[in-house]
Amino acid sequence: MEARMKAPAEAYRHMFALEEWQKASALPERIRHLVKLRVSQMNGCAFCVDMHAHDMKQEGETDERLHSLVTWREAPFFTDQERAALRLAEEGTTLTTGAVSDEAWAEAKEHFTEEELGALVVAIAMINAWNRFGTILRTVPGSLRKATSSA
Repeated sequence: MEARMKAPAEAYRHMFALEEWQKASALPERIRHLVKLRVSQMNGCAFCVDMHAHDMKQEGETDERLHSLVTWREAPFFTDQERAALRLAEEGTTLTTGAVSDEAWAEAKEHFTEEELGALVVAIAMINAWNRFGTILRTVPGSLRKATSSA
């Protein structure tokens, strides 16, 4: 696979600024990572799946949870808070079936403060945007690691 073109640098600069805001937000990092990986799996973004799985593994995530994320509803390895975030992320990603359900929103509100919930919504929206860049431009999986290791 070969990338179609280089990423639009100015747009990416603004996207990265929002990523920095997310990292400093009240949303727990493990939730942010789970959401980014799950949404990337759903959207078929090979670059983002590779990057987020690699990052999560580097930060100590277990193989058990990484391999079970695609089946999180049936796997016993996720907390109620993580499940609420994943449900909201999935419903917010599959908008062809309609808006996010009131049930998913209510469940998320049970597990997150308003500040955390706002950051979760931003994380879901941002990873969907990144996935669009990755799939449209055919960003090559592993290319970011290769670029940073040779720099």
